Amino acid sequence: MRFPRITIYDRFIFIQVLMTSLVAILLFTIVWIAPEMLLNTIKSVLAGEFGPKTGVLILTCQLPLILSKAFPVGLLLGSLFTFDKLSKDSELTIFRAVGMSFARIIAPILVLSVIFTGLCYVTTDRLVPYAAHKMAVIKNNSILTQYIYTKKDVNKVPVQSIIVSKFYQNKMENVIVLDFSNKKYTDVHQLSNIYYAKTGVTLDNKWVLSDITRYNISSDGIFIDIDKIPTMEILQGESAKNAYTLMTYATKKEREITNHDMHNYIKLLKSEDLEEEYRYMLNKYFQRFFHPFVCILLAILGALLGFSKPREQRLVGFTIAIACIFLYYITLPFFDLLAEKGIMLPILTALFPPIAFSCAIVAFYKTKDL
Repeated sequence: MRFPRITIYDRFIFIQVLMTSLVAILLFTIVWIAPEMLLNTIKSVLAGEFGPKTGVLILTCQLPLILSKAFPVGLLLGSLFTFDKLSKDSELTIFRAVGMSFARIIAPILVLSVIFTGLCYVTTDRLVPYAAHKMAVIKNNSILTQYIYTKKDVNKVPVQSIIVSKFYQNKMENVIVLDFSNKKYTDVHQLSNIYYAKTGVTLDNKWVLSDITRYNISSDGIFIDIDKIPTMEILQGESAKNAYTLMTYATKKEREITNHDMHNYIKLLKSEDLEEEYRYMLNKYFQRFFHPFVCILLAILGALLGFSKPREQRLVGFTIAIACIFLYYITLPFFDLLAEKGIMLPILTALFPPIAFSCAIVAFYKTKDL
């Protein structure tokens, strides 16, 4: 099998687009990090919350997240700027005159975009979660977010709700346990017991609460007894493991989870009938694979926008490019909401931006008459 021969043209276009893309990525990073992130870090350093070295580490940990968004933008602007310059210098006209097809002209860009696609995928899957973990360690963050877990029987009927006010690693504070009785009013279950525990721990196969106050409730909803319990187990076996996993990931942002862990988390959400969270995370999981592919589409789109007549205004192509970037990132939360509420399937909400860019490529290709 013979590989296509790499010509001087290929090396020239590859290097030109690479250099302009790197400059665009650098500018995008500076613009993203400068207004708020840099200002907040400087304020924290001046206030004595942490030292200059820690401030630099915090800014460094922000880079992977920015780069995951900057790779597609850099390729779009890099290919656009390069091909716009070639068009203005009539070099693209010469390439077309000697018989080079559009596919052959953009071949070096496709190779570069595949490389950037791989970098974007690895950054999103590995570097961003790693940087988020490092950020938490640097700031010594503890998880304070309230979490509620509802235990159900085989018929999916709630039998117990556990409200955790604070938790860090395997230690919990201010835990409230609600035992549901079989009695039910319309859509509300009657309570039989309320437990309040000051502390608790999550072990591999059980949850153990300590220093507990129990409030016993009659069938009429009246407190009939209050007593103290030293320790109590509330979850055992698979339920304990699932509840801990859900509690851990529910307090994280999706970018802080690797693809492998997100896949397992999605299956757990499905098994626990947490439909909204399941649809939202499934949409984000699909985006992990489609977002890097956008690098290739934007590289082709940038090349098409760069094809212009010698006297055509350069501002037109750059305006369209900026509008595409803006619409892409501004509409992602909207599609996330559509998936979460079940209005659209998660696979469709994740696929919509790549499909839209593909349609734009076809439209511009026909408009340019290439």
